Amino acid sequence: MGMLARKALDVSMETMTPEQCRAGRALLFWSQKTLATNAGLGISTIYDFERERRGSISQDAIRSIRLALEVGGIVFNENGSVKLRRRK
Repeated sequence: MGMLARKALDVSMETMTPEQCRAGRALLFWSQKTLATNAGLGISTIYDFERERRGSISQDAIRSIRLALEVGGIVFNENGSVKLRRRK
């Protein structure tokens, strides 16, 4: 993978809004606890991120949340929406 492609991937992995997080969980029928477990984080981190209660959720935590959702089947679209990946 080229440097530019890797940079684009890094940026996209860091970008996720609380709304996308909630929508992804809803599509997977996951509770905050399930997401926290799958992301390797505390439930308070998920709660605070989704409610925008903490101004300093780390980028590592956001990446972990996003990765857990992606592994679960969520696709983050360029237009800011999320969808469930088609099962083969």
